Amino acid sequence: MVGAVSAGSVFGAFERSARAHPENDFLWIPASATKGYADARLLFSYAAAAAEIEKLRQVYARAGLGAGHRVAILLDNRPAFFFNWLALNALGVSVVPINPDYRREEMAYLLGHSDAVLCVALSHRIGELVEAAASTGRSIPVLDADKVLNGVPAMPSMSSDDRPLVHREAALLYTSGTTGRPKGCIISNEYCLTMADWYSTVGGYIKFEPGKTRILTPLPMFHMNAMCCSAMAMLATAGCIVQLDRFHPKTWWQDVAESGATIVHYLGVMPAILMQLPEGPYDRAHKVICGFGSNAEPEHHLAFEKRFGFPLVEGWAMTETGAGGTIMCTEEPRHIGTRCFGRPPAYLDIKLVDEQEHPVAHGEPGGLLLRRKGAEPRQGFFSGYLKDDAATAEGWRGDFWHTGDVARFGPDGSLHFVDRRKNVIRRSGENISALEVEGVLQRHPAARQLAVTSVRDTTRGEEVIALVVPNDGVAADMATAESIAAWCLERLAYYKAPGWVVFVPAIPTTATLKIQRAELKKLAETLPGAAGCFDVRHLKKRGSEAA
Repeated sequence: MVGAVSAGSVFGAFERSARAHPENDFLWIPASATKGYADARLLFSYAAAAAEIEKLRQVYARAGLGAGHRVAILLDNRPAFFFNWLALNALGVSVVPINPDYRREEMAYLLGHSDAVLCVALSHRIGELVEAAASTGRSIPVLDADKVLNGVPAMPSMSSDDRPLVHREAALLYTSGTTGRPKGCIISNEYCLTMADWYSTVGGYIKFEPGKTRILTPLPMFHMNAMCCSAMAMLATAGCIVQLDRFHPKTWWQDVAESGATIVHYLGVMPAILMQLPEGPYDRAHKVICGFGSNAEPEHHLAFEKRFGFPLVEGWAMTETGAGGTIMCTEEPRHIGTRCFGRPPAYLDIKLVDEQEHPVAHGEPGGLLLRRKGAEPRQGFFSGYLKDDAATAEGWRGDFWHTGDVARFGPDGSLHFVDRRKNVIRRSGENISALEVEGVLQRHPAARQLAVTSVRDTTRGEEVIALVVPNDGVAADMATAESIAAWCLERLAYYKAPGWVVFVPAIPTTATLKIQRAELKKLAETLPGAAGCFDVRHLKKRGSEAA
């Protein structure tokens, strides 16, 4: 198999596959994901997709779009996303995917900050985007994706980019903005192609058959995982992208079986939700060889594999690190149930450090720092934050990328995820992982869903608070709150147990079912003393005190 990087660009990799395997399935979208714009499932071969892409490429070329331009796209997970992305990439244009959950103010920030010269969107979002574009103070045409072929306004000329095609910007992906305004991560063609090469050759449980592998993902195309990992690996190896609009638990196994998916992508609580479903005829009527994701709840991991018949391969990555810093647990021992994400590959330098950036003892949790070995420590990583050299330099201080995550080494050198550093609760000098506490409380029979964060405490600095969505029939009262705290006290050190338990109707989550930590934190600070929030701090005593 010829390496994808040699194709020079994202479109170059697609074009090579389309020429070699025009009859292969390129994009398969089940009926569960087409509601609102199609009456049935959609299937495009490489030849059919190439024809759609070429029509768009010609229209964009006539408008003068080329290297140096950025075009914002709000196209959800529909075929239009893939066709417009590849048509624009063929011209050297960088795409700026917009999160469909963004509202007008957030859209305006993205359009202004990115210097987008054009926006292409679904028809029902045009009004919002026109308002957002107007508020930037620049003239940014907003086009209905269904009408692009009718013509595109002439675009302003840009200064030429003399860099090799592979090093030019392919996309601008915005971070979640949990600590302020979202940052624009500059993603090069090389980044995308390196990801395709890494994923298709990483081996172990992840076995690729060029032209035959089919990856199903419910993750959004504005995220690195779906856009740069699953989609890139498929278009570079003539495989099939099985794209859902979002995670549909009730139709998941039917979609997996009928699509012929051989690999599925997951995040966070998805396996736990699927475990709650009753047994069905599609549970094992599939061709899946593995799932690829992260942060499966430890108590569900092994049970999931036994029930559905394939391993969940845990990994670690972030938009900034790309394939350059991705670590995967593709081989045994996987240490199931310990949040293990594998041993560092030979080409990575890894450090685990304390808050003063001194190395921690082996087995102790520390901030995860990494880089590529050799003369190019940033190989495969993002190119930097747009208009924020200071943040880029801060992330790379000491010539290591500072991930913001906390991990620990196991006895055999495997890495185990502890938590995001900003999710670590600091109570009376003790560091507490919100993720660890959540993992324990999730097993309590009263909890359907929960999240843990901190609230200010005048005595201890911070205190642990658990927000709980109760199961049907569970009383949201002090007795249940004390039961939840006691459950934790039986399984973890006393200081890790929640001092406050609050019952809520829902937990703020992202489109990929990740907890919105920033929103959770804001909400939590308003809850102590409110109705439905119970003070259980009296239960938190050291063993001798409790006795």
